[in-house]
Amino acid sequence: MPDQPQAEAADAPPRGRLDRLPPQSFFLVSAIFHYLGPSLAVLLFARIDVLGVAWLRIASAAVVFALWRRPWRLIGRLGTGERWNLLALGLVLAVMNSAFYLAVDRLPLSTVGAIEFLGTVILAAAGARTRRNAGALVLTTAGVVTISSIRITGHQLGFVFAFANCALFMLYIVLGHRMANAGGRGAAQAGRPTSIDRLAGAMLIAAVIATPWGLGGTRPAFGHPIWLLAGAGVGVCSSVIPYVIDQLAMARLPRATFSLMLALLPVFATIIGAIVLRQIPTVRDAAGITLVVLGVAIHQQERKQRGIHTAGIGRADSIPDLPGHDELRQPGRARLAP
Repeated sequence: MPDQPQAEAADAPPRGRLDRLPPQSFFLVSAIFHYLGPSLAVLLFARIDVLGVAWLRIASAAVVFALWRRPWRLIGRLGTGERWNLLALGLVLAVMNSAFYLAVDRLPLSTVGAIEFLGTVILAAAGARTRRNAGALVLTTAGVVTISSIRITGHQLGFVFAFANCALFMLYIVLGHRMANAGGRGAAQAGRPTSIDRLAGAMLIAAVIATPWGLGGTRPAFGHPIWLLAGAGVGVCSSVIPYVIDQLAMARLPRATFSLMLALLPVFATIIGAIVLRQIPTVRDAAGITLVVLGVAIHQQERKQRGIHTAGIGRADSIPDLPGHDELRQPGRARLAP
């Protein structure tokens, strides 16, 4: 038994530079690009149909992934359940991105971002195991409500698309988290498809699914190479960089923690909307941003214990409450003797 930790350490994949970074740092980069791409896309709406811009985003990302990961090699290497998960994620990506652009064409980016967060509140609440995390959830929710100031008046169709995007974003988190854990960091060393390979396959499927309703709207862009290049930039900023980083973060964060971190999305939507689209935040927006940051800051990630359950200093939750075990609860006792 004492040799078990060493054996597990020997089987573990070597830690690279990305493994040394906290997973929260991945998410901060993802949050920036999550709304930087749509902000640039809004500027294209005056020249290209909204669904055409959405298709350019998905198709350009699929091309980048195809050249990088060659996702067709997944055929025959995945089980039936993994294939269904891949197909489901591809469908979600196609419809979700289209609904998101149809929403931001009618509503402010910060409002769409706030509605998008509502679904993640449910996922985060389901994993709030402690009072501290419950308090963090209350703070972040209050902050998002303060930022959004949602009023269901005017642009009703925009809210329909925004809430549809919210529901699909929840599915993206569930399916993406399942994919990240199926193709972990050690998959490459074991010769199995990694989560990035699966993501590439899902994006290729999304491009095929979105073609019937999106390709026609891109016709004006084919006469203007600059517009096509801008559309490709939107794809890289919105669907390559953030989705890859999401996979890296999902592989190291519990679903509830990742969902709570998504509270930062409305914050970045407000900041980027102000910089790119001149949608200047108010004092109320600043107060909401402060609440969100505080909530994320006090959240405590659940620690998973592996191997032999140990008794920490001042803790007795792993020691049977029976006579004769008092010596194991002595102050300074760090772990059970082998």
